[in-house]
Amino acid sequence: MIEQAQDFRDEADALFALIDPLDERDWERKTQFKDWTINDVIAHLHFADYAADLSLKDSAAFKDFARSMMVPPKPGARRLDATHDWLGGVRNRALLNRWREFYRAMADRFAAADPRQRVVWFGPDMSVRSSITARLMETWAHGQAIYDLLGRRRVDTDRIKNIVVIGINTFGWTFTNRGLPVPANRPSIRLTAPSGALWEWGDADPANAIEGSAVEFCQVVAQTRNIADVGLHVVGATARSWMAIAQCFAGPPENPPAPGTRFVQ
Repeated sequence: MIEQAQDFRDEADALFALIDPLDERDWERKTQFKDWTINDVIAHLHFADYAADLSLKDSAAFKDFARSMMVPPKPGARRLDATHDWLGGVRNRALLNRWREFYRAMADRFAAADPRQRVVWFGPDMSVRSSITARLMETWAHGQAIYDLLGRRRVDTDRIKNIVVIGINTFGWTFTNRGLPVPANRPSIRLTAPSGALWEWGDADPANAIEGSAVEFCQVVAQTRNIADVGLHVVGATARSWMAIAQCFAGPPENPPAPGTRFVQ
C-alpha cells in the first residue's frame, strides 16, 4: 500500500472539513492567490485529481484529455474558464461533493497501485508514488489560500514531510527551470516537524544552511509565502538564492508572492 495515498486523502479530508460549513455566498469570495475564488480552487484541484487518476488508468486517454484541455484561452479569458466549462457549470456545494467523492475513490486506486509504475503527466513522466505525492502537495498548497481567506490557522501533521521532500528534490530543477546554473553546494536542511521531531538532510554546514519550521519551509517551496514573511534561518548565498525562487511544482517559472501579500486574514 502506498502511504502517500492515505496522506493525500487525509489532507483533502481536512480541506473538505474546512469548507463544508460555508454558506453559498462564501464560494465566490476571492483568495489572495491570483484572486481565485473558493470555487476556482476546488475546480482546479478536482481537474488535476481527475487528470492524475486518468494517467494511472489509461495513458493514451490521458494524452487525449491533456490535448483537449491545453487549448490557449481566448483573449480576456482565464485558463481556469476551460476547467469550469469542463465541469459543466457545477459549482459550490455540488462541486465540493463531486470533488470529495472522486478524490476518495482515487486515493484507493493509488493505494493499491505499484508505486514504481511510470505514469504520464503534463510535464515529465513520473512514478505512481510521485504522482500521488504531487496531488498531496498541490492540495496542501492551494488549500492554504482558503485557510488564509477564512482566517484559520491550519493544524499541520507530519504528513507534510512528503512536501518537504518534494521541495528538497526540486532544488536543481528550480534553477534549471529558469535557465540558471545549478549551484554545486546544496544547503544543509534542519527542520522541526509539526510533531516536534527533527528532520535533517545533508551534512551540517553553518555557512550554507536552512533551519526552522518544516511548515514554513513547505510554505516557501510551494510559494504560499514569501521567504521574507516566515521565520526560517537562511544562511549563505546558495540557500538565499534558492529560497528566493523555490518552486516545488511543475510548469513554467512562477515568482513567489510579494512580501506581505499572503497571510491569515
